[in-house]
Amino acid sequence: MDNKDSEAEIHPLKTEEVKAQENHENFVERRIIKSSGLSRLSRWRTAAFFISLFLCLIIVFAFSFIIPCPERPVSERTWFQYYNNAVPYQFLVIEDVNEDKVQDVLFAFKSSNGSSSSNVSCLDEGLPSPCAFVAAVSGTNGSVLWESPAAEELQWLQCGMQRLGTAGAPGCLVVEKPLALTAISLWTGEVLWRQSRDFGANYTVLTPLSVIPDVDNDGVQDLIIFITKEGQVKTFIHSGKTGGQIGRGSSLSVDGSARYISLNLRSSSYFLFYTENSLYAYSLEDLCSAVMGMEVKFPNLQPNSLWEKHIDPATHRSSLLRFQDIRYLAKVPGQSQDNILVVSSEMATLINTKDLLTVWTLNVSRALSEPLLGYYKPDVRGIVLESEIGPNRKKVMIVESGSGAVQWELKLNSRAGSPGPATLPTADHRSAFLMWGDYQEPGNETRHGSPLQKLYLFHPSYTNVLLELRNSTDQVIAFTAALFERSRHACYVLLQGPQPSQGPGPVSLMKRKLKEDVLESRVVWLRRAAGDSEQRVQERLYRMRFQSRD
Repeated sequence: MDNKDSEAEIHPLKTEEVKAQENHENFVERRIIKSSGLSRLSRWRTAAFFISLFLCLIIVFAFSFIIPCPERPVSERTWFQYYNNAVPYQFLVIEDVNEDKVQDVLFAFKSSNGSSSSNVSCLDEGLPSPCAFVAAVSGTNGSVLWESPAAEELQWLQCGMQRLGTAGAPGCLVVEKPLALTAISLWTGEVLWRQSRDFGANYTVLTPLSVIPDVDNDGVQDLIIFITKEGQVKTFIHSGKTGGQIGRGSSLSVDGSARYISLNLRSSSYFLFYTENSLYAYSLEDLCSAVMGMEVKFPNLQPNSLWEKHIDPATHRSSLLRFQDIRYLAKVPGQSQDNILVVSSEMATLINTKDLLTVWTLNVSRALSEPLLGYYKPDVRGIVLESEIGPNRKKVMIVESGSGAVQWELKLNSRAGSPGPATLPTADHRSAFLMWGDYQEPGNETRHGSPLQKLYLFHPSYTNVLLELRNSTDQVIAFTAALFERSRHACYVLLQGPQPSQGPGPVSLMKRKLKEDVLESRVVWLRRAAGDSEQRVQERLYRMRFQSRD
């Protein structure tokens, strides 16, 4: 011990060097141990990364090649459905029945039996034979999805109801005569409920039927129904869940020959009833309060002060909206709320519902069909009007809704009962217009007898051209056009067969893809333009794309 102490006293620096060297060696050893641990951790992280990457690649490979993707339904370009010894009704409805994201077709006909594939008869629903069938066929290939014997005699068919029955599922309403109201499932055609009423003879149901908010608080929207009889209009409310009547019926101070439209004005809802010379306005809350026998308020609705000011509280006539010989009343969307288009025997008038002032008037003689909306200019809404200009002659006009300016017009030969026009939205924010008639080229002699039924296509990219798509002598009972898939597959549907007065006969339902007819169409020049050829016009319109509007 003494030697060590003396050594330290003699060589103090040497002792410090030994301690420093020992500390350095310990530090290096600890660092080597720590580096070794970090290295092992880094290797684990690398291994975990590559394992995760490998698993992701396996999953991608499985979904891409091993697990099959759901097959997209392939829509046939054209399909037909035939019925023998039947009479078609003037209804065509487009809805997705089987939820395959392709629109399907619903229609109605009177017969003793359904198609051979469905094997259903009137007796299955306890109805006398023949009876009215409602049928749904696939939009992809025309196969029968379901057929339902629905009524003894069909008066009205309306689909698009989002919630009906105890399950609150999509459905259709069938109005039968004598009056019975039947709800059927959109998906299966099964009867959800049926309610019968005895109003005796000489009554009429005003259509379309209107859906209103839930009045009886059962969680399903309800229906308001208007009946005209003996010069009066009566109001009834029925449950959308069970079809049972809610409250009592009430009578309106409206002439029995009235028709009506429903109008939404921001936070207000009104029903406008119109006869040839008068227009009446009732708020939804007033109608429901009269039926229920107590005041009814809807949280999201409130009276419009301007409209209430100009509605006579006793007669409900509008003091500002006075017209003669009203043919049609239609809603035209405005910037913030709907406006009203009044079509009389000699003129069309657009009314601004914000201030009840006239926006524009246009001479229109004897309107033949309800006004139709479309787009002649990109994103500028237009109105299609058809008017009679002589025996078997009509004029088709496209009118700008904001100004009333006539953007395009055409004169056609037209037979009585000819289908109305249709529009389809195109990707250039305009519309393709479909119309029926027989274009008579200048210089040709006037045809005698009933004109042919020809279907024409017009698009504003060629203001001087019509495409003749079809030339038919068969009786067209109903016609519609729609995009059968979102933003694609533009088609038109024809229902042909005998008139009710002619008795039963062959009935055909046809869907045809529009582009197929464009390639085979005949180009009709309204006026020649330099540089245009028939092939160029057909090819450009064939390449035209369609786009759904939300």
